[in-house]
Amino acid sequence: MKRRAGEREKELKKKKLLEELGENRLPYLTPADADFHQLWKTKYSKLIFRKSDTIPEELHQTVQESFLTLREHNCFFQDLVRIKGKDFLTPVSRILIGKPGCTYKYLNTRLFTVPWPTERYDIKYCSPQIHDACKALMRLNDYLHIETVKALQGQNLFENKEIKDTSVIDRKQNFATSHTEQGSVSKDQSSLCVPEDDKSLENRTSYNLTLLNYMDPLQMLYLKQEPYFGMGNMAVSWHHDENLVERSAVAVYSYSCEDSAVQESNEQELKGRDPAVWHVGLKVAWDIETPGLAVPLHQGDIYLMLDDLNMTHQHCVLAGLSPRFSSTHRVADSSRGTLEYILGQCELALQNLQTDSDSMALSLKSLEAAVVKQGEEIHNEVEFEWLRQFWFQGKRYLKCTDWWLKPMAKLEEFWRKLEIMTSLVLSEVRKEQQIEEQRNETISCFLLILKERQKLRKEWRARCQSDAAESLPEDQKPECHPFWTDDDECNMPLPYDLEEVIAYLQNLVQWIE
Repeated sequence: MKRRAGEREKELKKKKLLEELGENRLPYLTPADADFHQLWKTKYSKLIFRKSDTIPEELHQTVQESFLTLREHNCFFQDLVRIKGKDFLTPVSRILIGKPGCTYKYLNTRLFTVPWPTERYDIKYCSPQIHDACKALMRLNDYLHIETVKALQGQNLFENKEIKDTSVIDRKQNFATSHTEQGSVSKDQSSLCVPEDDKSLENRTSYNLTLLNYMDPLQMLYLKQEPYFGMGNMAVSWHHDENLVERSAVAVYSYSCEDSAVQESNEQELKGRDPAVWHVGLKVAWDIETPGLAVPLHQGDIYLMLDDLNMTHQHCVLAGLSPRFSSTHRVADSSRGTLEYILGQCELALQNLQTDSDSMALSLKSLEAAVVKQGEEIHNEVEFEWLRQFWFQGKRYLKCTDWWLKPMAKLEEFWRKLEIMTSLVLSEVRKEQQIEEQRNETISCFLLILKERQKLRKEWRARCQSDAAESLPEDQKPECHPFWTDDDECNMPLPYDLEEVIAYLQNLVQWIE
């Protein structure tokens, strides 16, 4: 409900902004404009740029090879995301790589990490090349973490001493607050110390995953036009990055496959940004007073969005003409998005299930409304936030590794037990021996959760059978699993008929009232 309210609020703000603009367009600046650097310094100072020639050549080589390897192995996928109740195929193809067991959710779609090599984890990759690609991206992650800590410490130092911000200087010198020395990636980088009294700095810069993006604009039939400034074709619309640790940084490595076939235009002759070159666009969120920025991105450039920039500003990606990869490193909110978390939730719910030592019959320890509510909400979370999300994406993850199959089998085993617990709750509420007040409270909360489950099952079933899902390649189409379909269609019959249960409980509530 909160998510939907947030979406409605965004739509209203967007509509109001476009109405205020009418046929006009807001101004925006590029490096060719005289006031570009002053605007960056005063309104966008938490955007930090690193020119490609300040980054170790060895790192460039391994990272760029990893992009090409993943593309050659067909590891980039367009996501079927859900916006305002409709499914859309993203123009950008993506893959999530990161810590084992991490996930990242955007536009109602949960992506699951292809795990990078990690000690104590048995990760079998489909090829040595994919292993090497994941390892290279983990090294880039470490490098960007250190660069981000340096940038934040540098900004804090400047602010504390009230020194004039020098984060924006001419591209020919560098867009960065401080020059990054060229050279190899040093193992000593990991020894950079974060002050013990500033653990929040560490928490806000320890990237736990990277969302890789790839798009070839010339292969796209249609790209949205940027609506506020007239910046041209967008690969990614204006947005805040979702589901991140509050005030955490985002680091982006950009690699556009520039060659002789794509020539940059003479910027002197252009009004606005060069449409042949990829740019990142920034604007102050829901503001029509402050001009926007369009910063060109060349092969191997890096930019950092520090502190609360992702909250106070919005960004978009403006397409050039050449194919482009990017690696976007994030501190994903892991409070509800890790395998460890959801397994713990399942264990918590199953604490209310007991087995008779003699008959081996299953029963519930408690029928208190709060306990029942907790168990049934976890049941919904496992099914709709994990199992259905994973199998909705087909066999895509098997292109890289089978690592997620065992955890998903474990979650499915938990889900079966949770289904049994639902049937046990139903059996108990049909009895009349309970205290009437407690029974009525349990029935009311139980009914609400089952209605939500029924609604979501219908919604997911429709998504799986939609034209958009049917248009996907075979290995990316939603997988048929027991919980995808109704009882009469699945191999493993559910212990109850959900529609019949809801009808029975509704009648019971009416009788009680």
